[in-house]
Amino acid sequence: MFLALREIRYNKARYTLIGAIIFLIAYVVFILSGLSVGLASQFKQSVIDWNAEKIILSTSSNNIISASQISSSDLEKIKVENGSELSLFSTSMRKTNSERSNITVMALPSDSNIMPKVLDGKKFADNSLDIVISKKLANQGYKIGQEVSIGNNNIKLKIVGISKASSYSASPTVYTSFSALNQIKYGKNSKTPFSVNTLVVKSGKIDINSAISNQYKVISIPELINDIPGYSAQNMTLSAMIYFLLLIVLLIIGVFMYVITLQKVPIFGIMKAQGISNTTIMNSLLGQTFILSLLGVLVAFVASYGTSFILPEAMPFEVSITNWLLYSLILIIVSIIGSLFSIITIRKIDPTKAIGG
Repeated sequence: MFLALREIRYNKARYTLIGAIIFLIAYVVFILSGLSVGLASQFKQSVIDWNAEKIILSTSSNNIISASQISSSDLEKIKVENGSELSLFSTSMRKTNSERSNITVMALPSDSNIMPKVLDGKKFADNSLDIVISKKLANQGYKIGQEVSIGNNNIKLKIVGISKASSYSASPTVYTSFSALNQIKYGKNSKTPFSVNTLVVKSGKIDINSAISNQYKVISIPELINDIPGYSAQNMTLSAMIYFLLLIVLLIIGVFMYVITLQKVPIFGIMKAQGISNTTIMNSLLGQTFILSLLGVLVAFVASYGTSFILPEAMPFEVSITNWLLYSLILIIVSIIGSLFSIITIRKIDPTKAIGG
């Protein structure tokens, strides 16, 4: 380590360049990780808030809630020990005459055990035209007591409460009664009987009558989340970008350290002629890489965390310390692996040839 530090001090410009490259790549990795976690949260947060284990869907739904239907008659034949009915509808809410906010309406009983806690105001009542909005919508200017129009039928609903910030499929969540959702979908004077999309099971036994058991299926919450449209594709895209950046780090460090090693062949030859072992020289090289990668990653970690405070609120960014620590460790390991290519060159150096003997 002593030799590594001496070498870094002696060639500050060269090693500063390598450290800067590691910093920039690590910074991009952390920012992409934050965006990945933030976007994933926007797609699934409402589902996570249920704190449930399983969900019952129709077999033809392809694991998508909005594509599932459970009729009132079938609902009586499905017994759940601890759960709640739920319907879901994606639409928009009028903010001004020219501006609308995309939302996901979730209808459930007023005493449902999967609804998040109301932070301000009160819960909606069954058979009312009241809604509880996500804090995300409150941050956009919506207030308790305000009447808003939702959907194509412009049904007027009153905001009575605000729940924690939550969203489904990247749209803020609005909670209301089944009768209100029925009017949003079909109009105020509609006589269409309402049905539920799904039964959310928090825990306990599930009993589906054998007469309808082939029409419905039970899946886990992780399965449901993975099949939310766009969720998996988005995660895979951002993860692939991060993995490519890690590969780039390996290649850049490998090339830089190999070039530096070739430039220092005469010096290494003299060191070997003086009796300094291959192990000492190799440890010096690995030590340099470790120090540079550690400093680069550490500065990038702090810079990324600082950046999270100045990003616009609309940007779906979420700091995951666990992920960042994992990527920090991977970046350091990948950097060290990249420098291993130079070790072969060091082992092959012949002192007599290196010093022109």
